[in-house]
Amino acid sequence: MDAVGLEERAASLAKRSIKREAKLWALDLAIRCMDLTTLEGADTAGKVVAVCAKAVRPDPTDPSIPSVGAVCIYPLLVPVAAGQLKGTTVRVASVAGGFPAGLAPLEERLGEIREAVRSGADEVDIVLNRSAFLSGRYRQAFEEIAASREACGDAHLKTILEVGELGSYDQVRRASVLAMAAGSDFIKTSTGKLSTGATLPAALCMMEAARDFHHETGRRVGVKVAGGIRQSKQAIQYLVLLYETLGPDWMGPDLFRIGASTLLNDVLMQIAKERTGRYQGPDYFTVD
Repeated sequence: MDAVGLEERAASLAKRSIKREAKLWALDLAIRCMDLTTLEGADTAGKVVAVCAKAVRPDPTDPSIPSVGAVCIYPLLVPVAAGQLKGTTVRVASVAGGFPAGLAPLEERLGEIREAVRSGADEVDIVLNRSAFLSGRYRQAFEEIAASREACGDAHLKTILEVGELGSYDQVRRASVLAMAAGSDFIKTSTGKLSTGATLPAALCMMEAARDFHHETGRRVGVKVAGGIRQSKQAIQYLVLLYETLGPDWMGPDLFRIGASTLLNDVLMQIAKERTGRYQGPDYFTVD
């Protein structure tokens, strides 16, 4: 990979200026593509209920605001989310497979995936075995993802690469291709548990890999960015990268997601500003 060229292209695209109607459209799309996430040790059933309510009606005072794409939670809380989201368009996404390190024995990881799906998960976010991958054990890493894909059944599989641990864009591309070839429905930047989460160049590298994979195989694989995305400006930058690299077919929740826990309120404030010319205070919107 041409690291300098990749970083320059990402930086150039990030400077694109989007105004008024186009910005409102992009903010609306960011909500529809959002995986509203809570992955904390202090998560409770009550918190998940509140997050699900927020996911379905981000702003209860404004019915024009769309629902988010999914709620992303730990496996033990999937039954709570599945019950709350039944009959809505919001999907249930569960991390599983030894998240966030992916170093539990394989059968334990596969069992966790199967249980999440049985409990009602529509999507499962697993992690690439970076220990195997970075040691050059590519077949092992591939076969583990393929086994996870099988364990998912009808649920969609997102494979987290954890780009902050891969060391180079060459490795990001190699991991992307491996995960897609093994059957992943999405490739995802990060767990959100490292100080380095999604970056524009790493996301661009993954999008280019997905583009080339589609050209070579005819199969569309989605891209999810996650980790440190807290502001509307960032979300729009990723949408620009997506459009310029993968085109309009990827511009929707079936093939693009943004994983975030705090981004939604900022997007809602930006929508209010674009419509009224003034910001709502951050306490105007609920935290969960």
